[in-house]
Amino acid sequence: MNTLKLGLRNLRRNFRRSLTTALSIAFGFAAVALFSGYTKLIYLGLTEQAVHGELIGHLTLSKKGMKQEGRLHPERYLLRAEEITRIKEIIQRELPGAQVAPRLNLSGLASNGRISTIFLADGVAPDDMRVLRGPRHSDIGALSPTAPQGVTMARGLAALLGLKDGDDLSLLVSTVHGQANAADASIVNTYTTGNAGLEDKAVFLPLALAQSLYDATDRADRLTILLPDIAATDAARKQLVAAATASGLDVEVETWQELSAFYRQVKGMFDMIFTFILAIVLAIVVMSVTNAMSMSVVERTREIGTLRAIGLRRLGVVRLFVTEAMLLVGIGCLSGLALTLLVRAGVNAADITYVPPNGTGRIPLLVGIDAGKMIFTFVLLAVLGLVASLFPARRAARQAITVSLAHV
Repeated sequence: MNTLKLGLRNLRRNFRRSLTTALSIAFGFAAVALFSGYTKLIYLGLTEQAVHGELIGHLTLSKKGMKQEGRLHPERYLLRAEEITRIKEIIQRELPGAQVAPRLNLSGLASNGRISTIFLADGVAPDDMRVLRGPRHSDIGALSPTAPQGVTMARGLAALLGLKDGDDLSLLVSTVHGQANAADASIVNTYTTGNAGLEDKAVFLPLALAQSLYDATDRADRLTILLPDIAATDAARKQLVAAATASGLDVEVETWQELSAFYRQVKGMFDMIFTFILAIVLAIVVMSVTNAMSMSVVERTREIGTLRAIGLRRLGVVRLFVTEAMLLVGIGCLSGLALTLLVRAGVNAADITYVPPNGTGRIPLLVGIDAGKMIFTFVLLAVLGLVASLFPARRAARQAITVSLAHV
């Protein structure tokens, strides 16, 4: 007996019920696929923003204890020039192709001569900044190598001070020894941070200017490392820590995921929503397949008895109903895939934009393709469809032939 052919015939015979079940699977599969495709692009965008937009890089190296004690005793935890040189040599040896950028954070007051406000500054050499920006080739927000006193400022902070490109300002900070120090600077560029919490505070300074203000010549509080391949981040961290420890350096290395709290929070939220949607879809599929198979068993009781009477074994009955269920899941998932591609094309062509949480500007709503999660969803639906069909199939197979033939 050709089980596949017979299964297709039975699905056509109960066309309305088969269509309803297949559509429920298709819409469920499409919902999961579209959401996973959307989140995939969101994750890629967040990764790009964290690594290159926020200049976090892939790895950040600092002296061990810098995060806990560095603010109380900064002079103890700054990397000296000779330590930076040794670490760069280790990185070049252990991680060929990696780019290293010394950095220095500081904060203070920015003034336009009339009013002052708090700023949070990040010191980085202009050439290193361009390397860290990676594929973000735009010069917006970039420091200028020809302007040693030139700073780039978040547009919100510039608006707060009433400043624009080319205007002068004064910066007042507390040095590494707790004394006050000030310097004049000029704005060479303004930019949008993409983070509402930093839009009225963020400033980038040339590293030399930051070191001069902080009275920490040739020192840095961390080294930002950009790797040739982001997939090697975790392995590179282990390799770098082992090499630094072997060289007698007491350092700690953090990945960009650990440093970007926003990335972790958003990814955790979307992963939870995906799990919730998937659970709902799986419940719908199980109930739909179980209901379809149970109704089919009731309607075809005498047919089952006849098949058993002419020699079909119980396993054959189970195989027949399982085949029908698998066909339903397969047809439903293929239809869902077609629906996914159709809706995705429509959404991407619609030029829909929105303002993301904690964002400062509108971004396009785009849907990608997450093949991994789509395959996972298909396999999971197939397994649950198989399990859901087994119970009514076994009940039909166990029924006595005489009882099945006498069923009205």
